[in-house]
Amino acid sequence: MADLAQKTFYLETFGCQMNAHDSEKVVGTLVSEGYRQVQTVEEAELVLYNTCSIRDKAEQKVFNRLSDYKKFYKQGKRFGVLGCVAQQEGEKIFERAPYVSLVCGSASYRNLPQMLIQIEAGKQRVTGLDDRETDECFETEFTARTNPHRGYITIIEGCDKFCAYCVVPFTRGKERSRTSESVLSEARQMADLGYTEVQLLGQNVNSYKDPAGKKTFAELLAAVGEIPGIRRVRFTTSHPRDFGRDIVDAIDAVPTLCDHVHLPVQSGSERVLDAMQRLYTLDEYRERISWIKGARREISITSDIIVGFPGETEAEFEQTLSLLDEVGYDAIFGFKYSPRPNTPALSLQDAIPDEEKARRLAILNERQRDIQRSSYNKYLGTTIEVMVEGKNEARGQWIGRTSQNKVFNFTTPDGIKPTAGGYVTVVTKATFPNSLFGELVI
Repeated sequence: MADLAQKTFYLETFGCQMNAHDSEKVVGTLVSEGYRQVQTVEEAELVLYNTCSIRDKAEQKVFNRLSDYKKFYKQGKRFGVLGCVAQQEGEKIFERAPYVSLVCGSASYRNLPQMLIQIEAGKQRVTGLDDRETDECFETEFTARTNPHRGYITIIEGCDKFCAYCVVPFTRGKERSRTSESVLSEARQMADLGYTEVQLLGQNVNSYKDPAGKKTFAELLAAVGEIPGIRRVRFTTSHPRDFGRDIVDAIDAVPTLCDHVHLPVQSGSERVLDAMQRLYTLDEYRERISWIKGARREISITSDIIVGFPGETEAEFEQTLSLLDEVGYDAIFGFKYSPRPNTPALSLQDAIPDEEKARRLAILNERQRDIQRSSYNKYLGTTIEVMVEGKNEARGQWIGRTSQNKVFNFTTPDGIKPTAGGYVTVVTKATFPNSLFGELVI
């Protein structure tokens, strides 16, 4: 291979917030090992892709990118596939893309320094593929955070739920939680560095179980929110099975906990939920929604929904639409069912044609837009605190985000320039299906 004296690397990330935060920790680890991050493949000696396999398109995107860049292999570059696709495909990646030298699943990131040594020594194929038996989390002092104001903390890794459609339990391993002490230590360190917003992450974040037995998830949430300097605390993603009323009580009790709960339902059909192996009934889900709506604070509710699960009838799809109307979500993330390797749903009959899944998804999204067009009107004339994220120079508008996780675009009087990461009060002048608009309050 080419001389790695420069030890430069390029890292591209695909997928969710957990992948993005994993990449921050991977970057920090590489930098601590003497590597320097560069912004293009052409500049790098080591090219890494942190991958997602939740949907087939994300997986194909990775292999397409590898194919595009294989021409650089002859220049001495080394390639590595990290994350979920790495764990899912394992050594088959070497067969599909022979120019790849490193295959490392997310449960093996803690071993990256040792794997890098092997790569530097010229080893052609290095793997890190822990199975579901690992009890260790990826904790590092070298996280390279990309946002100077908002930071992520992973508190639980892996998944034990085994939903019929989901590959995550096979790619990220079993559930394993960090101690509450280590989480609070990281949060305090972030506050000392000037971070004002913290987001706690986990595939099922509220399934958290403190190995030391000191704090429940709700107690940990409250404790993070009470750290001096922290102004906002978010958490995602919650699983309805483990969502307790104590979480809502914590949000009510601790002002810094954001007024937002993301609670994926996936389907409004009882039969489909059972086929999905979601581990809760619609009545149990509705009960959790009632806890949230019964809070003293107005809490925004968002959700994930899958359309076109094998065997989903038109009537069952209509039940999902009815649930949208019933709950009145502030936003949803809708997806077409995508068959994933190793999942139980692969054996189900009655596959839905892709064009039908696309039709249902379009209807779902339009129904949700109608709900938001109506519900967002209640904010007209209200004043809201937003965290400033930046400016849209083309429109001359500043961009912020509310505690409820709504995007708020706003204008300011001439000469006033809000600071990114700062908090300002705005008044709502107009609403749109996916955002609010207004003016800075002087």
